[in-house]
Amino acid sequence: MSETLLTPIEIGLTAAIVAIEGNEPLILTASPGAGDKLAGLPFGPFDAVSHRTFEIGLRAWVEEQAGLRLGYVEQLYTFGDRGRHTEAGDTHVASIGYLALTRAADNAAPAPGATFEPWYRFFPWEDWREQRPAIIARDILPELTRWAGESEQPETRALGRNDRVRLYFGTEGAHWDEERVLDRYELLYEAGLVEEARRDGRPAALARKALPALGVSMRFDHRRILATAMGRLRAKLKYRPVVFELLPGEFTLTELQRTVEAISGRHLHKQNFRRLVEAGALVEPIGVMSTQTGGRPAALFRFRREVLQERPAPGLRVRGRR
Repeated sequence: MSETLLTPIEIGLTAAIVAIEGNEPLILTASPGAGDKLAGLPFGPFDAVSHRTFEIGLRAWVEEQAGLRLGYVEQLYTFGDRGRHTEAGDTHVASIGYLALTRAADNAAPAPGATFEPWYRFFPWEDWREQRPAIIARDILPELTRWAGESEQPETRALGRNDRVRLYFGTEGAHWDEERVLDRYELLYEAGLVEEARRDGRPAALARKALPALGVSMRFDHRRILATAMGRLRAKLKYRPVVFELLPGEFTLTELQRTVEAISGRHLHKQNFRRLVEAGALVEPIGVMSTQTGGRPAALFRFRREVLQERPAPGLRVRGRR
């Protein structure tokens, strides 16, 4: 009786660690390994002997390797596609992705080899705070439209290529849904328009003479993990008070609005936002004015923790202005 040799599997933990500084959302990246110029998300193996749970292991090695203490941590998804971690040799690495939030002021500078970078460097089409990003009409939609029109095979999905382009990128009157970060990235990957698709040997990418410059690529499938984290955090803003995990204990309403805008990638109407915050009873004034605003003094607020007992979904159901 012949024996079947099974591929060894290693469980890794990958962290999308988000902070806010200067009204910009930042993601912690780790230095590449020898011979690799691409940055990636911090990741490490799960040590079942030393750590009772995945989350305990994640917090321990992030503090050890990056010098950061994490606040909010949430498991995202298990990423286990074949070939996703090409440096592993004969071992298949399945990674459990995490979204983690930290306050920049609570931590010293990251350890050597780790740095916070603006997450819109990796996804420039996701930042709508000032206006619709020019990269969409200039570089993305012409290529996606051409690719969608080339399909000769019967569609195997409920939504065809043209429908997905329209829904995910908000064309032909469709609404731009800021939560569909992963859908948009995976559509670009499927069309062979991002460097990761060429690196993975996808035919659509290999058939192209050149790829458009669509953000900074990352090691392995880390940009896919980051897209998953961004979409999850944007959705979470609407029904959980996670935004306060990124703010200092005391803040102005302008700082709160800028943080929500930074994460969602949307511009918000000031008065509508303040009415929403007031109606939600998420914050309370502390009776002190801040003089660090660069203009008129502004009232300082803090998060009302009692709201967690008052209703099941205390978030900010914001609507952007277009």
